[in-house]
Amino acid sequence: MAIRGLSSKYVCHEKLVAPVRPYPELWRIVVGMVTVGVVVVTLNLILLAVVTGLGSPEQMGAYETGSTTFAMLVLLSSFVFVTFGVALAVRQLQHRGLQTVIGDRAVALLQFWRVLRALIVLGAVLFVLPPYDMGAPLVPNVPFAKWVLLLPLSLGAVLIQTSAEEVLFRGYLQQSLAARFNTPWIWMGIPSFAFAVGHYAPAAAGENALLVAGWAFLFGILSADLTARAGTLGPAIAMHFANNATALLIISLPDGLGGLALYLLQYDIADTGVLRQWLMVDFAVMIVSWLTARLALRR
Repeated sequence: MAIRGLSSKYVCHEKLVAPVRPYPELWRIVVGMVTVGVVVVTLNLILLAVVTGLGSPEQMGAYETGSTTFAMLVLLSSFVFVTFGVALAVRQLQHRGLQTVIGDRAVALLQFWRVLRALIVLGAVLFVLPPYDMGAPLVPNVPFAKWVLLLPLSLGAVLIQTSAEEVLFRGYLQQSLAARFNTPWIWMGIPSFAFAVGHYAPAAAGENALLVAGWAFLFGILSADLTARAGTLGPAIAMHFANNATALLIISLPDGLGGLALYLLQYDIADTGVLRQWLMVDFAVMIVSWLTARLALRR
């Protein structure tokens, strides 16, 4: 069924939105987001009490910043609570299962692997291009042997984290808004804005905070576009996974979330010199990654 006002390039999005159309009320979206928030906060508090030995300041600090391998694995894996919260919200408020948020299982997996393979090739090409040190010599972090040993767990944890964010923003929130509004800039823009707000951290990023949030907003728009074109979350999860695996497992920043990274940069997220230049490069890489994903989906 054609939806009036919906661009033809997004007709596949209706496969995700159709189960929500009987429940377009805005209050359902609000209550659903509150439900997710309550579930995430409650379960994280329980998890934090367990992994920190009921309040060790050192362990708590490591958990919050992801500065050790164990803390980072726990932190990333805890995003499963987001997925659980969304599953509860859609079941209670929209009377559907979590799989309808993701899309057809076989199609989503096929699209995920197509996009991921294409992005791995793109990453390999970019890796062999200069400059090779991102503006300063890289600092070894996790010993290589340990990094390889942890890699299956690390990749699994990153997949949990990225899948959870896509299920929430490009899944539940985007689909729920699309069931109420036909205008793509509403159901693409509002989740992307919320995603950007979640990445706005002036205390850590300083003058770079707005730039980082802008990066997140654009990433959200491009992920929303991929989701609407594909009719599943597979491509968006693949792009998010490729980005975060690189940023968290290969080369990370020294001021947080670096517990699983093979290397660390010599400058932090608040650096307005070198890092700001590389953020601009990252914008370009994001656009190229999105275009690569679109080409992979055409096969």
